[in-house]
Amino acid sequence: MGLSSSKNPKVKQAQVLLLGLDSAGKSTVLYKLKLAEDIVTLPTVGFNVEMLELGKRLSFTVWDVGGQERMRAAWDWYCERADGLVYVVDSTDRERLEDSRREFERLLKNEHIKNVPVVLLANKQDKPGALTAEDVTRLFKVKKLCCDRSWYVQPCCAVTGDGLAEGFRKLTEFVKSYMKARADTFAFFKQN
Repeated sequence: MGLSSSKNPKVKQAQVLLLGLDSAGKSTVLYKLKLAEDIVTLPTVGFNVEMLELGKRLSFTVWDVGGQERMRAAWDWYCERADGLVYVVDSTDRERLEDSRREFERLLKNEHIKNVPVVLLANKQDKPGALTAEDVTRLFKVKKLCCDRSWYVQPCCAVTGDGLAEGFRKLTEFVKSYMKARADTFAFFKQN
């Protein structure tokens, strides 16, 4: 995994949103994938955007949007062209878990990301008392809220990188399938 600015026309470009509350680890996830090294991140005010090539035929433009309360209202603006959503959950922040769940549920109601595949990253698994992926799945009501789309919950640690490759491999699989289905639908309507 790493940064690529491939100009190969056979490489499809996908737009991916990287969202979650502030301090969940979104920027750490992004830069661990991009740089494959440990870096110190600061709270994102605004957004970070990076290109990641995660396979031979698909690259992601990842939009890491700040998760502070005042920034969450802006999340909807980024949904319009999204092909995938990665929602990062701080698995140790029990005080704000309900806030995170509520924001996740609100986000999924956005018409622009209807049916867009979702990967939840249950981050900070290296910390004592971290909720498991099963706990996050249950508490976030993922089976109910994501019944209309492909979804997966991946335990991870953004600092060490554990679980990130698996989570983004699943996202890549989902996004390829989503983009193909969307292209097939577009071709069908174009012919008729």
